[in-house]
Amino acid sequence: MSPPCTLVVEEADEDAAAAGIKEIWRVTAAKTADILVISIYEIFKDDSHDLGVDPGLSKDGVEANLQELLAEQIWRIGEGASLIRREYFTAIGPVDILALGPAGETVAVEIKRRGEIDGVEQLTRYLELLNRDPALAPVRGIFAAQEIKPQARTLAEDRGIECLILDYDDMRGIDNGHTLF
Repeated sequence: MSPPCTLVVEEADEDAAAAGIKEIWRVTAAKTADILVISIYEIFKDDSHDLGVDPGLSKDGVEANLQELLAEQIWRIGEGASLIRREYFTAIGPVDILALGPAGETVAVEIKRRGEIDGVEQLTRYLELLNRDPALAPVRGIFAAQEIKPQARTLAEDRGIECLILDYDDMRGIDNGHTLF
């Protein structure tokens, strides 16, 4: 049954109990009139364990994590680089990282988990806009991702955009044990 659903556990009435039913579970769909009725004839074991406060779900390795780590490790875009700002706002959206490159040039970095053509297009739009500002121009682009699709790499390099592979474990200082030396 598709969620969201509710579960109600009922004691068996006299007729159901006479048929050997111990409990009746009713699962009701919130969006439809669907009801699933489950008759429980025998319970072999019923355990419950307190797991404490539900911490909720949290994803690790999302774009925001990569952005934070790259901002802290801005040298990865070039030795001597320095961070200007994370989430540099423009009229068409925020550039993930704006930095000064090793030669003092402005660098716009677009970060993705998976680098695809749409990310290159997004960075291209940012670069066109940023290069209109004489205080920033010329602006160099870096497309950074954990994985960059071949078509995206080809398009980026054709547009003069550098590609940078981000190793999330390495950036967090985790040794994955897959090295020979």
